[in-house]
Amino acid sequence: MAQTNNVAFCCESIDGNEQAAHPAQRLELPQANADCSDYPLLLTWTGDRLELRRTDKTCGPIYCDFNSGPFGHRSRQNLRGELLAKAVGFKGKPLDVVDATAGLGRDAALLALLGCRVTAIERHPVIHALLEDGLLRATDHARAGDRLQSHLCLVHDDSIAHLQSLRGEAASDVVCLDPMFPPRNKSAKVKKELQILGLLLGDADNGDELLAAAAQTGCRRIVVKRSLHAPPLNHPANRAPSCVFKGKAVRFDVYLSAWPDVRGDA
Repeated sequence: MAQTNNVAFCCESIDGNEQAAHPAQRLELPQANADCSDYPLLLTWTGDRLELRRTDKTCGPIYCDFNSGPFGHRSRQNLRGELLAKAVGFKGKPLDVVDATAGLGRDAALLALLGCRVTAIERHPVIHALLEDGLLRATDHARAGDRLQSHLCLVHDDSIAHLQSLRGEAASDVVCLDPMFPPRNKSAKVKKELQILGLLLGDADNGDELLAAAAQTGCRRIVVKRSLHAPPLNHPANRAPSCVFKGKAVRFDVYLSAWPDVRGDA
């Protein structure tokens, strides 16, 4: 599993019992105060939500929020018009989807709100804790909370190992991959989320291995999220994407079955 030696845990709640009982405690992170500078990152329980903060305070915290903010607004729009919905081939019938790189869960949640049955896999324990906290808080929101609870299953596991374990079983309709990692560019233009994730995850890049593992599951469609100008991943059968859905900042490369070289319609 991923390393957590660059993160400490901080509890800002005045209720001391919350600190002992909070699920993030199972990560066995070192304890720290809010003004700690011994670690680059603090996983902080505010009493209302779990946040990941930079101790140098150069940017604000990141956290999962499916009730309000940009995702809350987005979730109230026509989700069938979302680029991701088109990329996974959603046409009204629920799909079985494995999101092998769940991250902060926005793509998995969007697909769950569409009615898809989503298994969201996140390997990093800190990101998993943030996503778990966001899903727990989403239960306060009647429509979104009910749909997320009934349609999204969160799994803490290594994504490649999990995909390999699916080989030979009933294949999912779609496997979604988002192997984009924070850029090394340190300019202020880089989003705070990418800055913090860069400190947490480092420069690891296992996109090609993820695509190879996804291909072995026998799923009907693999959807790979890429930044707009990034090269495609290296397909194990040297295939180019069957089709591509482009947005303003990202694109989705779609690989359709059957393997190794059958093309189809999106």
